[in-house]
Amino acid sequence: MKLAVFDFDSTLMDGETIDFLAEPLGLKEKVAVITERAMRGELDFFESLTTRVQLLEGLETETVDSICRNLPFMPGAKETIEELKKRGYRVVVFSGGFRNATSHAREVLGFDADFSNVLHSRDGRLTGLVGGDMMFDFSKGDMLVRLQRLLGVGPEDTLTVGDGANDRSMFEHAKTKIAFCAKEILKKEANVVIDEKDLTQILMHVS
Repeated sequence: MKLAVFDFDSTLMDGETIDFLAEPLGLKEKVAVITERAMRGELDFFESLTTRVQLLEGLETETVDSICRNLPFMPGAKETIEELKKRGYRVVVFSGGFRNATSHAREVLGFDADFSNVLHSRDGRLTGLVGGDMMFDFSKGDMLVRLQRLLGVGPEDTLTVGDGANDRSMFEHAKTKIAFCAKEILKKEANVVIDEKDLTQILMHVS
């Protein structure tokens, strides 16, 4: 068995989920600035995540779900996942974003499992609180090691693909580390760099 782990926002999906969610509130630019700084490694991920989610307080959950069902996927996402599964990979998504988006994407793109965060709501509106699997800078690496132990997969049979600073921790535990349209902080940790928005390009680097 082999394991492929993808980031979601700006990797499998073309953009940042939280930026899309902020748009109906007129806060897209404010949230996007924080997101960009976090992905460059300039802000603590936990603090930046909780700060951005607080700004979403009051957004209707119906609006959240509608936005998350209509996010634009990265060119080649479905084809790449299908081909990796043919080559014997279990394909998993680790996202510092939200389950509303990753669970829908799992149904559409066909990956095996998603680990992400949950937006807390009450009476049909977001409360500004969040919790879940991917809250910290170290979360992706920590979860990857646990999955490897569970599945009996070593780093030599692990592929990771991401774009931002919070993907560094999972790169530490994989032989193939692909920086996809990534920030410089992650490119420094990668052994494959792809700068074109075409996920099928990773297939030439995967056995």
